[in-house]
Amino acid sequence: MNPSLRRSRPFSGHIHRRRRTISTTPHVIENDKNFIATLNVIVRSKRSWNIALNNSISNKLKPHHVEQIMLQNLDDSRLALRFFNFLGLHKSFDHSTTSFCILVHSLVQTNLYWPATSLLQTLLQRKVNPRFVFDNLLDTYKRFNFCHTLGFDLLTQNYVQDRRVMDSVLVVRLMMEHSLVPELRTLSTVLNGLIRIRRFDLVLQLFDKAVNSGVLPDEYIYTAVLKSLCELKDFEKAKEMMNWVERNGSKMSIILYNILIHGLCKVGRVWEAVEMKDSLGCKGLNADIVTYCSLILGLCKVNEFQLARSLVDEMLGLRLVPREAVVSSVVDGLRKEGDCVGAYRLVDMMGKVGVVPSLFVYNALLNSLCKDGKLNEAESLFDRMEDKGLCPNNITYSIMIDSFCKQGRVDDALLVYNRMLDNAVELTIYPYNSLINGYCKAGKCSAAESIFNEMIDKGLTPTVVTYTSLIDGYCKEREVQKAFRLYHEMTGKGTSPNTFTFTALISGFCRARMMVEASNLFDEMLKMNVTPNEVTYNVLIEGYCKDGNTVRAFELLDEMVKKGLVPDTYTYRSLITGLCAKGRVSEAKEFVDDLQKHCHYLNEMCFSALLHGYCKEGRLKDALTTTDEMAEKGINMDLVCYGVLIYGTLKHHDVKYLLNILKEMHDRGMKPDEVIYTSMLYAYGKVGDLKKAFSCWDIMVTEGCFPNTVTYTVMINNLCKAGLVDKAEIFYKEMLARGLIPNQFTYSCFLDYLAGEGYMVEAKRLHDAMLKGYLANTVTYNIIIRGLCRLDQIQEAMDILLEMKDKGISPDCVSYSTIIYEFCRRGDLLGARGLWESMLTNGLKPDAVAYNLLIYGCCIAGEMSKAFELRNEMIRSGLKMTNATYASLIRGT
Repeated sequence: MNPSLRRSRPFSGHIHRRRRTISTTPHVIENDKNFIATLNVIVRSKRSWNIALNNSISNKLKPHHVEQIMLQNLDDSRLALRFFNFLGLHKSFDHSTTSFCILVHSLVQTNLYWPATSLLQTLLQRKVNPRFVFDNLLDTYKRFNFCHTLGFDLLTQNYVQDRRVMDSVLVVRLMMEHSLVPELRTLSTVLNGLIRIRRFDLVLQLFDKAVNSGVLPDEYIYTAVLKSLCELKDFEKAKEMMNWVERNGSKMSIILYNILIHGLCKVGRVWEAVEMKDSLGCKGLNADIVTYCSLILGLCKVNEFQLARSLVDEMLGLRLVPREAVVSSVVDGLRKEGDCVGAYRLVDMMGKVGVVPSLFVYNALLNSLCKDGKLNEAESLFDRMEDKGLCPNNITYSIMIDSFCKQGRVDDALLVYNRMLDNAVELTIYPYNSLINGYCKAGKCSAAESIFNEMIDKGLTPTVVTYTSLIDGYCKEREVQKAFRLYHEMTGKGTSPNTFTFTALISGFCRARMMVEASNLFDEMLKMNVTPNEVTYNVLIEGYCKDGNTVRAFELLDEMVKKGLVPDTYTYRSLITGLCAKGRVSEAKEFVDDLQKHCHYLNEMCFSALLHGYCKEGRLKDALTTTDEMAEKGINMDLVCYGVLIYGTLKHHDVKYLLNILKEMHDRGMKPDEVIYTSMLYAYGKVGDLKKAFSCWDIMVTEGCFPNTVTYTVMINNLCKAGLVDKAEIFYKEMLARGLIPNQFTYSCFLDYLAGEGYMVEAKRLHDAMLKGYLANTVTYNIIIRGLCRLDQIQEAMDILLEMKDKGISPDCVSYSTIIYEFCRRGDLLGARGLWESMLTNGLKPDAVAYNLLIYGCCIAGEMSKAFELRNEMIRSGLKMTNATYASLIRGT
């Protein structure tokens, strides 16, 4: 930081000096002076302060002594700073605010601005009231006749840096009240800080106060005020201000006009902006790139693409280069109007003048087509590029790869990627990020890891997007510990996490019910000044609701609103679901009524959560009443709502209501979709009623509703659970014949059957195939481990645990607990405890089941002290003791 060396005007205000009221005797005062003198000698000597400041001196040291030392060393502020820091770091001395202020003024006086700034940052971390800090700074400034007021400016700037903009506003107001004139740069920093938090009204208030205090604004301050007026859509005052600036003889620049033009375009008042641009010549100003780009984008916003095109021509005539985004907007607009010929002509013209090659426009068209979901057309255009003599570049390939990945066509994206490698196109991070994200979205994190490693081998540096995609993928596969290790790897390599990184990881912890870790990570996010968004709050709220802590969830809702974030239907749905999950459906209904009373929009999903709560409690009549209320408020029942009602009737075996619901759906012209049929198949399978399940399947197919992968998987699971694996294989083959791709859950049904029946050779063979297809995960490995343990093959189970780590798949608490139980059952407590320590070493937090198993093992081995020690540790971890815990301890004693 290099503040201006301008000296402020002398302080002319009045402030009551802070006086100490403690009466002291002359003898005490003399001793105090002697002590300070001795201390000053120590500070200025070359002796080690650690040795010189022995306990007898350190114990006598008080804040006012340090204040005196600071004052006596104004001629050597570096020495004073070193001593100040020494006391804080090595003696844990609690410095007074006055000491801070004296030292800040001293450092500023000797042009040591950076240390002064660092000192103020430390002071701000104490969260002291800003008025109190200002009063102390003002008091020391006056009492000790400091000649620079820059300390006040640094204080203000630090408040803005610390995102405490409102505190900076308070300091500036106090400065002006005491006739201390803030530097223009300080005032500009505060105004721009207010703009960042969208307090445009305060920008105007502070500006008026500053002008009335004699501040002569510069271009930067005018810019901030003009931005605020435009954001407030008060364009009349904005124009008045422009006239006022001109009348006051201030130098006008194109920047101010560009802000006003941009503001007018933003709200659709493009024609006024065009008139303003045309009048610039009379004022001795010329439109620049920003002027034209704002106008062209504004014209595109109101669908005036032909006029935007003419302005591009005008720009080229003036040898001004339009931004790529501007050209893309015009080309995209012409294409949307159906004027593809005009779009291509623009491409040719841009290519001739060397501004933008025609390939860029092809890329823009490709991008537009892909964004519109017209991937087939984009693919056709892409395939014909080389025929037209245009070689696709890294941007072209990146667009196509990203589009295929977003459509879930990762294999097609990989083909394009291989084509890019064959053509020796320059490699960038973007196609790799798309492929990694695509594989992660498809649940194939192992394949994403391979792409990640290949990217590293090619010398490309992962970005925050790369890491975030992998972290999100791991979290969705419940590999939270792996995601957390990757987070630490990322930060260790100097890549700063962003809001999306934190949100993905917090979401992973919430899914894993690790709310302590989620909360800690949220706190870390705030400490790193990474701003949480609505999604961050939503996943935390949902996590606490699922964990049963609705109190904390509602606290986060209030916090979210206070920060200016707007809750949405996702937020409300989580809270409604959370209340219903705790059996507080009536409170959930009150919450819904209160939201509607205050005109908050609730969609079908919010009501489906309430319906689910009623159905869960068997209150089908209340659920049906709620559907009537939905109709009254104009909220239509969708398939999800009907699916919830069907779930409720199936759960409580209410055939009458089921038939009524299906009839109502039919009367409204709606048919159950594959999701509803799947839930019905699952419900019938859960109670072992395969006859109804087959009947439901036949109706589904007859109605023309084609089963998807999940539907087939549910039916295969029903059959495997019933031991009808031959029939399950028939469904599996039918699934393949329909072109549906089995997922890891499909194979896990067979895997679970084989392992449960003791066919471990076949189970391992199937699992190896799943590994090759990137379908194996922690859950599938746990099935193998459980099967081996059932056959008493504990060493083989231990080998599988090691194999998981070799394959890059993290064991979870279940993996360890399954084997620990076998050790305990054998009476091998030493083996169980060894595996327990290994689990802790790998960063896994034991759950209640794991604690119960080891407590059980300790009890049967007669090690009751260890059992109770584990019991206490379990309670400290926030886990609730279960009946199994008590039973083991009672039997052991």
